[in-house]
Amino acid sequence: MRLRRSRAADGARILAIWRDAVDATHDFLSGADRIAIEAEVRDFLPAAPLWLAVDAADRPLGFMLLDHAHMEALFIDPAHRGHGIGRLLVAHALALHPGLTTDVNEQNEQALGFYLRLGFVPVGRSATDGQGRPYPLIHLRAAG
Repeated sequence: MRLRRSRAADGARILAIWRDAVDATHDFLSGADRIAIEAEVRDFLPAAPLWLAVDAADRPLGFMLLDHAHMEALFIDPAHRGHGIGRLLVAHALALHPGLTTDVNEQNEQALGFYLRLGFVPVGRSATDGQGRPYPLIHLRAAG
């Protein structure tokens, strides 16, 4: 497995990873919110400057969106979870930005546990997500 920057041709695969990962981990979303969020994501994600974890055939298995020292998104194809893809992407982000921050949905206990195991610490909480929806966020910062 290796990391590379995303390209325009990766757009459909990136959206598929996002969709499958959200369906596997975000069962707390209402149906209407899930549809609305996907429409928003479809508009920006394929053109976003992402880091991809790709297999030997150059097929994306996961992706990360960084905005300077803030990780805006980390999504792994559920068929490949538990194989170190998320750890590899986060390690890369930490090498670039040792003071890395991120936000995680409070209801996404799997993701929160993942970040805590990697040494992130909670530094705050918001009652809503970035779009004002009723999905609380835990704000995390890399310890160290």
